[in-house]
Order: sequence, then structure tokens, then C-alpha cells
Amino acid sequence: MINIDNGIKLFDEKIKFQAIRSNGPGGQHVNKVSTAIILKYNLNVHNYPEWFLKSIKINANNAQLSSKNIITIKSNRFRSQLKNKRDATNRLISLLKRSSKRKKSRKKTLPTKKSIETRLLRKKINSKKKILRKKPDFDD
Repeated sequence: MINIDNGIKLFDEKIKFQAIRSNGPGGQHVNKVSTAIILKYNLNVHNYPEWFLKSIKINANNAQLSSKNIITIKSNRFRSQLKNKRDATNRLISLLKRSSKRKKSRKKTLPTKKSIETRLLRKKINSKKKILRKKPDFDD
């Protein structure tokens, strides 16, 4: 079990790995060995908070999260299966850590009485300046 944040844990025994053949360079060796890894982690197995699941949907790519809340991560950066497993697990942990950070909600505030008064005073001063710039009327 890996602690992601307070109350949010990643159960590493529930992570499923599947080895597949990797694309890319490797010569004759590439067609014999399955070094690429597909990691699958089901979010429905555990009771994660609703805000956390929504945050994962925002942070994860569409290809990573299925409609059944299963995260799928493919790793084929390395030519070693073990390194690809570590890479996929690290990417899953970083996704969960990004999603576990809650944004602070903005509290509405009102301007102070003094700031309202100074703003209105400045408006009056500006309007008087602009009145003085006008051409005088014949009646004046």
C-alpha cells in the first residue's frame, strides 16, 4: 500500500500488469521479447472520495481512463520489462498525487467602506476636470 495523500491510498496489490511486444528499435530481438507494459488499476475497488475521482477525470487523458473508472497506462520507454513496470507505476503515482491536491475555493469579499468612498471621490474629481474641458455654452 502506497500513501498518496491523507486518506488516499494506492493499493499496489490491485495493480495488474500485462506484458506486450514493444514497438520501436531492437533488431531481431524485438519480435521475441515482450518488454512493453500495460498497467491497469480499477478505481471502483476502493471507496475514493467523489472530488478525487472528478479530479482524476480532469487530470487523466481520455486514453488513460475508461468509462468504468479503470486507469490504463502503457509504458515502452525502456528495453527492460522491469524498468517499464517502474515507469508505469511512477506515472500512476504522479497522476494520483496531482489529482489529490484540492484547489482552495475562492471566498467572495466586498470592498471596504473607505475604498468605496475614495473611488466615488476620484470619480467626482475626474468628472469636474472633464466638465472644465468642454466648450462654454452661450447661456453661461
